[in-house]
Amino acid sequence: MPSPKTVIRLGARIRLHLRILLSDGTEALSTHGEDPLELTLGDGTLVPGLERLLIGLGAGDDAPILADGTELYGPRDPEKIHWMARTDFPSGLEPAPGQIVAFETPGGQETVGLVLAVDAHRVQVDFNHPLAGRPLQVQARILSVD
Repeated sequence: MPSPKTVIRLGARIRLHLRILLSDGTEALSTHGEDPLELTLGDGTLVPGLERLLIGLGAGDDAPILADGTELYGPRDPEKIHWMARTDFPSGLEPAPGQIVAFETPGGQETVGLVLAVDAHRVQVDFNHPLAGRPLQVQARILSVD
């Protein structure tokens, strides 16, 4: 009798390929064509909502999963959209709508924002996670579970 398949649970060591698609089919993230992700579920490599989608899958599973970006990355928060002075940007950088810009927080961590609008003196930047609040399709190809 074959042994039961080992399934992913909190603390499991897993190797997988991951792809996240927007509702229009645009690929937002993919590890295909690269080395697979290797992680311990719960170690913070993946956001908790994405980890929950993997629980119960096993080696050999290739699962397309419809997901809500709100559950994975949080809701879109209008409080995270700010107008900033152009002088807050590095000299030589010409902000343009659609551009992703890295910033250092007062605590020394790096964060990114999406430029939404630019006027003569200010730049509007959205600091929400780019996948927050969007319908997503997650495809997880589980290579191994220990």
